[in-house]
Amino acid sequence: MTKTEMIKNHCKQLNLSALSNELDGVIIDAENNKISYLEFIKKLFETEINHRMKKDKERRTKQARLPLSYNLDLYDFTCANGLEKQQLNQLRELKWLEQNFNIILMGPSGTGKTYIAAGLCFDAVDQGYRAYFKSMEDLIYVLKMKDITRTAAVEYKRIMKSHLLVIDDIMIFPVTSQDAIAFFNLVNELHDKSSLIITTNKSPKEWTDVLNDKVLTTALLDRILHRCEVIKLTGSSYRMKNRKTIFENKKKNSINFG
Repeated sequence: MTKTEMIKNHCKQLNLSALSNELDGVIIDAENNKISYLEFIKKLFETEINHRMKKDKERRTKQARLPLSYNLDLYDFTCANGLEKQQLNQLRELKWLEQNFNIILMGPSGTGKTYIAAGLCFDAVDQGYRAYFKSMEDLIYVLKMKDITRTAAVEYKRIMKSHLLVIDDIMIFPVTSQDAIAFFNLVNELHDKSSLIITTNKSPKEWTDVLNDKVLTTALLDRILHRCEVIKLTGSSYRMKNRKTIFENKKKNSINFG
């Protein structure tokens, strides 16, 4: 067994998988560039660290469960919805996340709420934060099942340790009294520990109609709005203006379902 093979075996025993796989290349690079012993050791460690950072980012991105569209580098600013380019760039700096600020994206369907929220969630993951994207329906399911199934319990623990939780389409459907209390308890636990991004087509005042509990709604809003930026998006649906057709050379006229 050569010395290189012995080193590779040592790497495997120490769970240095990247170093084991990349060792030959690092050695060749060191010999070609005649680097010092210290620089060689530095490159060995950097090879393993960069690999682990990449794998960690891939894991966190998978766990975030983002929708298909989330790349804010491709954001279409020609579609006016009330959010300026400077404002979006400022949001992407994530300084609000460092300060445990919340964001509410409020507006009609199709104005980019989910896309922006998912994009900010990915930016957070990309910068090393633990961030998760959940629809209100999925979140309520996790809260219901966390004491019943292992999968929901694991998901709940991740949420509780998150830096950022995105809750998409909040208050669209009525929720039971028990679910409303569970949701409040979650928000209360995350208050001042994690940031929330909430997308909704209802104003906070309308949440009472969904929760059917004025006292609970007031307490919920008190925690969410304490440190919060409310961004009101306007305009018509981007999806309807850019809808697809299965027919060739067919003009995509606006549709009136009335």
